[in-house]
This record gives sequence, structure tokens and C-alpha cells, in this order.
Amino acid sequence: MSTFWKTRDDDLDIVARVTPNASKDAVEAPEQDAAGRTYLKLRVRAIPDKGKANKAVEKLLASHFNLPKSKVAVVKGSTDRLKTIRISDGADLSSQLAEKYGDRHGDKN
Repeated sequence: MSTFWKTRDDDLDIVARVTPNASKDAVEAPEQDAAGRTYLKLRVRAIPDKGKANKAVEKLLASHFNLPKSKVAVVKGSTDRLKTIRISDGADLSSQLAEKYGDRHGDKN
């Protein structure tokens, strides 16, 4: 399985597939699509209307990693289910991800 995260200078980019309007907010296991892209599955209760689901994703990951919400931002795919989320100054989290998910690694840029 390939990676769903990548360090970018001091930041960390996470590729996630978001299910909005879910029954609960949750960070789930990584999965791989038919094209071979690996992503982290996220579920949020918010609806995909006027950025509500994106804000919920940012809040969920900030809480999951115990970070301020201001450090987490959707930077790509704001209207898609497949999103790139950037964690500012989060490159040090790549070792936590490698430990938790095995070495479904993050590629160093």
C-alpha cells in the first residue's frame, strides 16, 4: 500500500476521502482505490454545504492530533470527497503516522 501522507518542508499533507453527513465524526483506517491511490478515510456529520464539511474535517483532524484548529486546512479538493489537508508545522507527525499505520509511509519531499 502506498502512502496517504507526505511531508512538505515543515508541513504535513494528508490525503483523505471524506464522507459527509455521516452518523458520527471519525478518523478511520487508510484504504486504497482502484487507481492505487491511498487515502485516510474520514467521516463527518456536517453536510457538504458552503464549506461546513471542510470545516468539520479541519476540526476533526485538529482534535485527533491534539493541535490548534488554525494549524489544519483543506488545501485541495474543497468541493471533492478526496481532499488534501495540510497541517502547518506538522512534519514531526509523520513518525506517529508511521508507527500507527506501519510504514504505509510518508514520502519525504
